[in-house]
Amino acid sequence: MDDKDTPRVGAAVRRRRRSLGLTLAAVAGRSGLSVPFLSQIENERARPSARSLDRVAEALETTTARLRAAADSARSVDVVRAGEGGGDGVRRVVRGRHQLSALEFTGEPDLGREFQHRNDEVMYVADGAAEVEAEGQAYRLERGDTLFLSGGVRHRWRATVPGTRLLFVAVAEHIDATNDPRR
Repeated sequence: MDDKDTPRVGAAVRRRRRSLGLTLAAVAGRSGLSVPFLSQIENERARPSARSLDRVAEALETTTARLRAAADSARSVDVVRAGEGGGDGVRRVVRGRHQLSALEFTGEPDLGREFQHRNDEVMYVADGAAEVEAEGQAYRLERGDTLFLSGGVRHRWRATVPGTRLLFVAVAEHIDATNDPRR
């Protein structure tokens, strides 16, 4: 593998290490690699060989494939064009696995069910109007309105105008953001 094909996995390695609550020294001990080398990997100043990446992945209780996939989704700039992705009136507006999730709903969906997410969520009405039931109360939202729902709030929604476009942005489900001791 030449330098151009070697994966840039630094940010993915750092995120995984931190999610496990490990220090660089702990990962070094588990992998047999040095702390300076691991630091260089995390800071994108060194690219690991396939064997070194295998050792890092094992030390982080994951696979090389998952680290590479996380690295691919860790791009700092990614444009999702209006016509890309989504069918049936639902479109992901952020690709990959990040700290936030964003979906756009278009049309008149009344999914007929209640939702409860573990993390915070914001609903933004880009076009049209919607009605949201949350905490036993109904909220009418029109173009440009937003509604914040903290994690754990049961809610349901429906578009009330044809062609309604709703954007939902939330802390991603794989991020444990509900136990913030500062709240």
